[in-house]
This record gives sequence, C-alpha cells and structure tokens, in this order.
Amino acid sequence: MNPIIKEITASQVKSNIPPFKVGDGVRVHTKVREGDKERIQIFSGIVIARKGSGIHETFTVRRISYGEGVERVFPVNSPNIEAIEVELDSEPMKARLYYLRNRTGKAAVAVNVKTKRAEAAPAAT
Repeated sequence: MNPIIKEITASQVKSNIPPFKVGDGVRVHTKVREGDKERIQIFSGIVIARKGSGIHETFTVRRISYGEGVERVFPVNSPNIEAIEVELDSEPMKARLYYLRNRTGKAAVAVNVKTKRAEAAPAAT
C-alpha cells in the first residue's frame, strides 16, 4: 500500500479489536439507527472469511436463523461497530470456510474447536 495512504488512514484504524480468525465464533455489537434513536444490535455467528488489510479490512459472519443461512459482511474499522466478542476459539483447516454454505443443521456450524491439552498425568503403578 502507498505510504501516504497508510499515514492518512492510520488515525482511523481501530486499536481495540480483539484478535480473531476465520472459524471463530464471534458476537458483533453494531449500532442501528432508527429515526432519531440509536441502539445496539448483536449479530453472532462464525467468521467464514477475512479479507483486505488496513482501513479496508472486512470479515464475513455466518449464522443459521430459523433454518436459513444468513451472512453479513462487516468492515473491521467501521464506526458503527461498537464491540467484537470472541465466543468460540477454533482451529481452521482453511483460510475461507465457504463450504459451510452447503451444510444444514448442526453440520453448518461445525468447526474444529480448539481444546486445551491436559497436562501429562503421572503414570499409575
């Protein structure tokens, strides 16, 4: 990227974003304006893609709502995003999880969940 553009957009890049990756379960708190009122709406699901860099970075979240798959693309540095919470940590096998679109039921949200290794227990004698 052009160093001049990097310098100009550096002040607009958010620094309070938690580290998350493709396959993680997230809750995205977005600001919704209805007339003159503003409220926070939560969209939770699995991150199936993350694209771009710098000010142009976006991520796609997919969830199943009433048996129908719903996807939403969020700009990471948008002022309309209040917070991002990571609910589920996973070990993705691919960079994009577009194959989840063809799945239904529990398989549509099945990702490899990261498990903590148990410490080596002493051998019983």
